[in-house]
Amino acid sequence: MYLATTDAAATAKVTRGRVGGPVLALGAVSLVTDISSEMVTAVLPLYFVIQLGLSPLQFGFLDGLYNGVTALVRLLGGHAADRGGRHKLVAGWGYALSALSRIGLLLAGGGTLGIGASLAADRIGKGVRTAPRDALISLSAPPDALGRAFGVHRAMDTTGALLGPLAAFALLWATADAYDAVFVVSFCTGLLGVLMLVAFVPGRDAVPAPRPAPAAAPKPRAALLAPLRDPAFRRIFAAAALLGAATIGDSFLYLLLQRRLEFAVSWFPLLPLGAAAVYLLLAVPAGRLGDRIGRRVPLLCGHAALLGGYLLLLTTEAGLPLLAAVLLLLGVFYAATDGVLMALAGPVLPAARRASGMALLQTGQALCRLLAAAGFGAAWTLWGTRPALLAAVLALAAALAVSAVLLPRTERHRPAHEPTRPSAP
Repeated sequence: MYLATTDAAATAKVTRGRVGGPVLALGAVSLVTDISSEMVTAVLPLYFVIQLGLSPLQFGFLDGLYNGVTALVRLLGGHAADRGGRHKLVAGWGYALSALSRIGLLLAGGGTLGIGASLAADRIGKGVRTAPRDALISLSAPPDALGRAFGVHRAMDTTGALLGPLAAFALLWATADAYDAVFVVSFCTGLLGVLMLVAFVPGRDAVPAPRPAPAAAPKPRAALLAPLRDPAFRRIFAAAALLGAATIGDSFLYLLLQRRLEFAVSWFPLLPLGAAAVYLLLAVPAGRLGDRIGRRVPLLCGHAALLGGYLLLLTTEAGLPLLAAVLLLLGVFYAATDGVLMALAGPVLPAARRASGMALLQTGQALCRLLAAAGFGAAWTLWGTRPALLAAVLALAAALAVSAVLLPRTERHRPAHEPTRPSAP
């Protein structure tokens, strides 16, 4: 494992045009885990809204909870990973918990409470593992190649997201809608991802021992919020939170497309495949572009693409062209923002607090997206789809304008052993 106090340049196995083994190994683990995860998540909107008959307001809270519950544990996961450089261990526990949650789905027997608890366990596992995993990627590549490294990882991750719904669709078709079969195969696949992490991701004895830690350890609460003392990170954090608060969930976009085009609900689980395919194709080019011209540009352009998708849903009734265009823009959004945001924040953070800082950034964004999902669901329920979409368009346009001012125009590469110093306001 790459310890938090290890210099990135010394541990990187990356040369120009290539990505090192640790990043590829983590990408393979994410690929397999995402197959397991997306087999379940692809059918959730259909299950909750169509089969259980929940209102958009109720689904908004469930969708926000499903994607935002990770915020409750991301900070703790990042902090635990930074203490002693236990990135691989903490990430492994997160992957294992997500795999075991599939057994909970199997035992729930269709009960809403059991399903909700299992989904919460899955999201907790995801929250625990995400920051340590991204810190490992960041510490395994030099700062000027982080966009490429995250792009390769996200492309492999998205391959799993692409294959997961296909596997679920095939299983449901072959077993006459036997959801238990999906849960069993999902568990086995998730367990395989855990075994791959143990076997192929380098352990802590793969690098030299860490340098001595500072004598005075900060208080736990101060340590969790320490990255916010850096002005550049504060600006990135504020922009990410603002943009997250103006981003409605993907599931709402898919539900809007299904209602607008009135296609058979049996095709609903395949909708994420279009966006995932675009994400897969563009993740690496977007990362390389960010390395070359600065990462704020693709980050802002990706959110502009999402704004374009909202506008199309608001103004267009073009059938299949509307479907293709919205899925294309959604894929561009993820390719230009997901890994790029982590690559933008990584060099600003000292290596000893890399996982904690990334967890803080992801937590702020997740909480804001929770509010956005609940808010859009409430607006849809109270006002209808068009007023709700109009509000989303105005909110995202305003967030883009403010974020363009907030995001640093020049990127700083902090040395791995540079301590975080309090800065003047």
